[in-house]
Formats: sequence, C-alpha cells, structure tokens
Amino acid sequence: MRSELYIDGTWTPASNGETFEVINPATEEVIHHIAAATAGDVDAAVKAARRAFDNDGWPKLSGTERARYLRAIANGIRARQAEITRLEVIDNGKPFPEADWDIADAAGCFDFYAGLAEQLDSNPEETIALADDRFISKAVREPIGVAGAIIPWNYPLLMASWKVAPALAAGCTVVLKPAEVTSLTALELAAIAHEVGLPPGVLNVVTGAGPVAGQAIIDHSQVDKLAFTGSGSVGSKIMAAAARDIKRVSLELGGKSPFVIFEDSDIEKAVEWVLFGIFWNQGQVCSATSRVLVQEGIYEPLMARLIEETNRIRIGNGLDDGVLLGPLVSKKQYEQVVAAIEAAKAAGATVACGGTRPEGFDKGYYLRPTVLAGVPLDSTAWTEEIFGPVVCVRPFRTEEEAVALANDSRFGLAAAVMSADDVRAERVAKALSAGIVWINCSQPTFTEAPWGGYKESGIGRELGRWGLDNYLETKQITKYVSEDPWGWYIK
Repeated sequence: MRSELYIDGTWTPASNGETFEVINPATEEVIHHIAAATAGDVDAAVKAARRAFDNDGWPKLSGTERARYLRAIANGIRARQAEITRLEVIDNGKPFPEADWDIADAAGCFDFYAGLAEQLDSNPEETIALADDRFISKAVREPIGVAGAIIPWNYPLLMASWKVAPALAAGCTVVLKPAEVTSLTALELAAIAHEVGLPPGVLNVVTGAGPVAGQAIIDHSQVDKLAFTGSGSVGSKIMAAAARDIKRVSLELGGKSPFVIFEDSDIEKAVEWVLFGIFWNQGQVCSATSRVLVQEGIYEPLMARLIEETNRIRIGNGLDDGVLLGPLVSKKQYEQVVAAIEAAKAAGATVACGGTRPEGFDKGYYLRPTVLAGVPLDSTAWTEEIFGPVVCVRPFRTEEEAVALANDSRFGLAAAVMSADDVRAERVAKALSAGIVWINCSQPTFTEAPWGGYKESGIGRELGRWGLDNYLETKQITKYVSEDPWGWYIK
C-alpha cells in the first residue's frame, strides 16, 4: 500500500509530514497511514501539471502516442487486478466480485479512451460551410489545460478512471484528489502510470482532506478545468468557486432515482432489478433507484417477494465468499444512514425489513438491507439521497400518476421503468426527467454511453465521446482566401 503523494513523477511525503488513517470498514481497524497533502503540496502538483502541459509537450503528442500510454495503463491494471481488487475491498468495503468488476471496468475505460485519442488524429478538424466563399473556416479541438479531478469514495478507482482517462486522451494534464476514506487504489493508479513511463507532471495524485487538498485544487488559478463527482452541496460550492476564474466545470452530483414498475411486469424479474438497483455497492450509488413505484395490481405480491429476497442477502466481509452486501464505507456514513432510517420512521414510514445492525456483527459498519413502506411524499426519506442500502416503495394507480411522482424531485440523474408493453415503456422513458433511463433493468453502465443528470444532479456528461468533450475546447480558424482586396477602408 502506497503512503506518499505522487507529484511530478516522484513519491513524496506531505510537506508538513502529516498523515491520516486508513480504516477497514469491515473490521474498524486502522490498516495504514497516508500522506495528508497541504495547500503547498497541491500548489506543487498543479505547477507540475502546468509545466507538463505548457512546456513538456504532453498536448503536443499525437493522439496515437497518448493512446500508447493509456493502453499501457489499462494493461498494468489488468496485470495486478486481483491485488488492486483486494485493496478496493479493504478500503471501501464492497464485496470482492463487485470490486473485481469495477477494476476490470477501469482498465476498459483506459482502453476506450485510447481509441478516442487515436480518432483525434484521424479527425483533427471540421470544415465549416460558409455563406461567403471569400473565406474558409474550420473548427479544431484542443485540450483545455490542467484538470483538477476530485472523486468520491463509492467507486474509487473507477471514478478516477472516468476522469483521468479522457483527460489524458484529450491532451490535458491532471491533478487527482481521491476521497479521504478511499485513497489506496488511486495511489496504485499513479504507481502504474509511473511504471509505464507516463511523463512527469502529466498525472499527479494528492491525498488528504477535502477542505484542505480539495479546496486548494478548486481555488488554484492555474487549474483550467474542474471535474467533480459527489454531493450536491459540495458541487454547488465548487461551481461558485469556479465562477471566480470562469473555470470549466463538469459536475456529477446526487440523485433520488425512481423505478416505475407496471403491473404487467414479471414479478421475479422486477424484484431482481429492484434489489440490484438499490443494494449493489451497499446502496452507495448516486444513481441508485431508491424510490420504487409499483402499480397497485402487483404491489402486495411484489412487496412480499422483495422482503423475502432482501432478508436472504448474505452480509459480511467483502473478502468472504458468497457475500453480497458488505459494510458501509465509514462510521460517519453508517451513522448518517441509520439516522435517515430513524427519521423516516418518525415521519410515518414502516420498516418492512432490515434497518438494524445484523446479528453477530459487533465490529464493522454493517447494516441490514432495508425496505421502507408507506413513506410520506414530503419526508426526507422520499426526497433526499440516503446513500445506503435503503429503498422506499409506494404503490401507484395510473401511468400519469407514476410519471408525476417520479419527476417530482429536484434531482434527475437516473430513472428506470419496467413493463411488458414496449410502447408504454418507451413512452414513459421519454417522459422521465433524468439523464439516464433504464428500461426493464436498473444500473447497468457502459463506457460508450453518456452519463450525467438533469436538474440538481449535475452539469455535463461523462463517458463515451461526451466524456472526451469535457476536456476539449473548440477553436474557430477562419482564413480570407479571395484575391480581391477587402476594400472597406482602402478603396
């Protein structure tokens, strides 16, 4: 396990020597200590990234040359996949198979953006048709500059990859700050980048507290672009801070995603997707479909099967075979989720199952997966993101009612609809106010497709070609080609 900052191609302790604890959420044991970056350390990282962008030629490399580095990083992740997966488990708490899936996706993300980097060479500019044939014009895309990337703790390496891979493909340099509670695999990404010979300063990783290291990235005048995934409250502060320098910003924020299930749906399939939509990664997923709306005709039988299967989920240490629900990521998150359940009960909701610490788990931040029924529409359990293994279920009568209830939210990251009627499913999908809509499923995510939300769920899109566009500026170049003089002032 790495313990130092990675700045300008070198491993270095924090300038003041301070560190912070790494706690295994399954055991509550301190397993490591990591450097806590100061504002001065961040300044050194940003200046290294600035030099790599301005003077050392990273953006001047061809897309094909940058792609070679990206593919080498992808192969480096795959070569150490089992080791990195284990680090993710002991750092984040998620079950090993989930973490393994994430690490494989992270490698695939670097491969995907290697391909898009190569396409920048084959399509470097776009000719623009003009009404005036005395001119020719073209649009070219150029990297924005130094990107500051701040990532959350729920998908540590994968979220890093979603930002680092397209930024490097575009020709940007990066200062990455992982979440304080899950920094181990971001440091391993730096180690792999170092091993494959990524030039110094192109990728820098600074670990530490958000109010210190994160804020220093946000405030730094030499950072051209901010990419953040996390809570809406922090995203709002980042957006306000970015306004001072008119920094480019992309924000992937919270959600309270609905899942509309019509009565012609297969109940077994519906229950499976409800479970996957909320209990994957302990419900610590921004897109989790945590508001489930079930048409009255199947509400009772679906609830019965949902409770039955929820109670069957095996809870435990993510390193143990067969575990499908690990601990929450930290003591703070555990306490917040428990408090949210208690607030829901006080507001009138019924705990249909779960909601307590499982028996036999005296240590670790474990919580039984929870189904809430009868949740009032104005309660925080229904309107606010809990970010834990807690799902709220309500019945509805008509399609119009379901769409109205689904869209009655300040968030709009994701939504899902299930029906045997394809025409209805497509109609409802188009009516849902969300950046991602699933039909007859919930949560599958593909590197090729755009990811991002409506309303307070963020600005911009990650993944696919849209993710690359986050790190590119568009420049117009127009040339006067006529042999005739312009003749405005000089006749």
